[in-house]
Amino acid sequence: MATPEAVDSAETPSDGAPAPAPTAGAPTTRPGPAPTEIRLTADRLVVRVPENGERRTSGGLLIPATAASAPKRLTWADVHLVGPDVRVAKVGDRVLFLPQAGLEVDLDGEEYVLLRERDVQAVASAPGREPAPGQYL
Repeated sequence: MATPEAVDSAETPSDGAPAPAPTAGAPTTRPGPAPTEIRLTADRLVVRVPENGERRTSGGLLIPATAASAPKRLTWADVHLVGPDVRVAKVGDRVLFLPQAGLEVDLDGEEYVLLRERDVQAVASAPGREPAPGQYL
């Protein structure tokens, strides 16, 4: 076991000033992890599905999330992150996709879905945005 003198000398900064002693019973605070910048690769998109799983029919009937959903039902979601090779969607757009095609991911305690650009069936741009120019062959 180290002697108190050895511990004190180990905590002394290189400029020779003694390190402040921790107060008894004071909670130690560690700086939390800084929010990291996420860069997606290739043609990936991160979207957030705003609904809670419930939906309404055109007649106004509420279908709860616990009801068996149709296996081929498409879903709208808001785009939050885009990869460098994504051509059809921008951050803020809404995209239509098959939920089974994406992977669920947790970012900062929030649930998102990771998609490939080829899984996007349609894009609804935010109002006031210019449409992207078409591709010519």
